[in-house]
Amino acid sequence: MAKVFVYDEAENRLRSYNLSESDPMPYSAGTTLRVREFRGSSKSSVLWTTTRAMEAWNLTRRAYGKGIYVGYAFKRIWEGGHGTTSQHYAGVAFDVGQNTTSSARQQIYNTARATGAWGYVEPLNLTPTWVHFDRRYGKPACGGTSGYPTLRQGSISTYVLICQDALNALGYNAGSLDGKYGSNTISAVKKFQRNFGLTADGICGCNTWKKLAGAAVGIGRTSTVRD
Repeated sequence: MAKVFVYDEAENRLRSYNLSESDPMPYSAGTTLRVREFRGSSKSSVLWTTTRAMEAWNLTRRAYGKGIYVGYAFKRIWEGGHGTTSQHYAGVAFDVGQNTTSSARQQIYNTARATGAWGYVEPLNLTPTWVHFDRRYGKPACGGTSGYPTLRQGSISTYVLICQDALNALGYNAGSLDGKYGSNTISAVKKFQRNFGLTADGICGCNTWKKLAGAAVGIGRTSTVRD
């Protein structure tokens, strides 16, 4: 069984579902994406994504017209496997097509770009044996087009889940994973900021994200991780 959070950007709210490994992901069409496929190599019993990422998947899968193998989708930040501010940790990125031919990957790439549903489809010269696309959201705290958005009191998102998860893994008690930037998360961020020489304002902005993600990515499950 898995607990799956889905962030609805239109309503600015998180919904949660308790699903088996063979169940389809919430908001995915039919059985084109099951929980076990979205999980990939993650060992987590808690997963998260967004309605828009699922809608982008549906458009791509429908346009492609046949199954798309998913090698990697979700990862928790302490599991690592990707960059320090990877969209995989937010549950909105897919690495697909690893078990197929280069011509098939070209077709998947072309299809994903043609839908216009993804915010980013990585050039194939950067992903020679897979196709990467993601539906990131929010304005990056450090500028540019990648990275995570600034989080402050009242924020709700899968990025808040990343922040809470990273803090807990590092021993800063942000409480239960709920995706809501409330008093427990703010208190944990302030403690982290003080320990890392940052202004303790409780806001997870550019510098805090750099320190937090850099410290948490790939460290493995610790005794303070919360599910």
